[in-house]
Amino acid sequence: MAISNKQKAAIAAIVLVGSVATGAVLLTGRSAPDEHGGHSEAKGHSDGEHHGSNEADHKDDKAHADGEHHEAKKGPNGGAMFSRDGYDVEIGTAEAKGEARIRLWVTKKGKAVSDGVSASGKLVHATGETQALKFATSRDALESQETIEEPHVFDVSANVVLPGQSAPLAVSFSKEEGKIELTAEQVAKTGVVMQTAGPAKVQAGVRFPGEIRFNEDKTAHVVPRLAGVVESVPANIGQQVKKGQVLAVIASTTLSDQRSELLGAQKRLDLARLTYDREKKLWEQKISAEQDYLAARNALQEAQISVQNAQQKLTAIGASNSSTALNRYELRAPFDGMIVEKHISLGEAVADNANVFTLSDLSSVWAEFVVSAKDVEKVRVGEKATISSAASDGKTEGTVSYVGSLLGEQTRTAKARVTLTNPQMAWRPGLFVTVSVFGAEADVPVAIQSEAIQDVDGQSVVFVAVRGGFVVQPVKTGRSNGKTVEIVEGLKAGTRYAAKNSFVLKAELGKSSAEHSH
Repeated sequence: MAISNKQKAAIAAIVLVGSVATGAVLLTGRSAPDEHGGHSEAKGHSDGEHHGSNEADHKDDKAHADGEHHEAKKGPNGGAMFSRDGYDVEIGTAEAKGEARIRLWVTKKGKAVSDGVSASGKLVHATGETQALKFATSRDALESQETIEEPHVFDVSANVVLPGQSAPLAVSFSKEEGKIELTAEQVAKTGVVMQTAGPAKVQAGVRFPGEIRFNEDKTAHVVPRLAGVVESVPANIGQQVKKGQVLAVIASTTLSDQRSELLGAQKRLDLARLTYDREKKLWEQKISAEQDYLAARNALQEAQISVQNAQQKLTAIGASNSSTALNRYELRAPFDGMIVEKHISLGEAVADNANVFTLSDLSSVWAEFVVSAKDVEKVRVGEKATISSAASDGKTEGTVSYVGSLLGEQTRTAKARVTLTNPQMAWRPGLFVTVSVFGAEADVPVAIQSEAIQDVDGQSVVFVAVRGGFVVQPVKTGRSNGKTVEIVEGLKAGTRYAAKNSFVLKAELGKSSAEHSH
């Protein structure tokens, strides 16, 4: 039988409608509505807010006949609208002075109704924490007395008692403001590692900015002790030297005089010793008088004192008893160390008190830091400390060796230091470091990994796992040992959070179109 053009058009229309309906079912992942039909909420979800449960059917057919709706639709204030017996109840959020609250707008025939209306509710945060809500009349609506902390990702439900009705109207509203939507597959690809917040042992620590300095107990300012002219300087800055190694040679007339004095004293001592020996023999043989013997002995003792005095003068300036070059003064290293400063050059005339070299033993250094008055009691001599630097991955441990007993009059701070062993010379003076001083170990109810903490708009936050993604959760931190940190406010034990690579989520947050802007 031939098919007319009208019949062909009708068949094509039926096929097209069937295809669209099938596509809609596949896209929504839900069965198509039955003969009673359902209310579309596509527009209501476009802003990240869920306006109640989207039921496919009404319990009775009269609901469509009398214009009463017991499921949500979007209200004029952006919330979820519920209707019964001529009353319209909208539940949503309202913000004023930076504070968000849950608000209920009750109207009848377009006019606000507040007399005889009461409500109570419950809000469930993304972390699973529940918050009871009490409502009070505020202008033309009912408003929760409790503020809603960020992030604004929550489910809220309330029972509203309407005038003249015994059974309350149940209303609900969901919000996902600032949610980072990621599937489990996407989370795995980003490398984000999940952990669960819970109790832990944390060794309380306080961090201070500090600086590596020379160990002053092993640092010397080398001076020549004699004025003269520099003849040679075999030592150079940065050179590692041994104790007794010659640093410089100086020609000094003063040293020449002192050595000449010693040589003269030694000659006089030799003569006095010969005279004494002769007079002693003559006195013993009863040839000379005792007076001559005593005078010779006295002269010998004076000569010995003169020699000792001349030798002590040379020893005091570190000069040898050389008799070859009387004016040659060899400036030597007092201990093993590195020359960190040099202020001497060939041919230069130097004073006896000139600082010509600074020598330091860098196998031991100090990490110095400043402690404020409020933290002085937290830093004690003998406590363990960890030294780290942003300039390198190096980290070492030491103990607090000194805490100043006085506070500066202007700064009201005390100086403190940690003595570090530095065998590899890795900790160089002048390097800025972070000094973490640890006290007693304590049990804390909620703790997370330190690297999970991110800074967003100057606030410490953690990325908490919720259904279908993550939300930013502001937290207040407590004690920390550098690896684990105590959470005082913002997280409950058992909460799943992004422990590693959370910076990926922070970057995603910046790109998210759902980021909340005040």
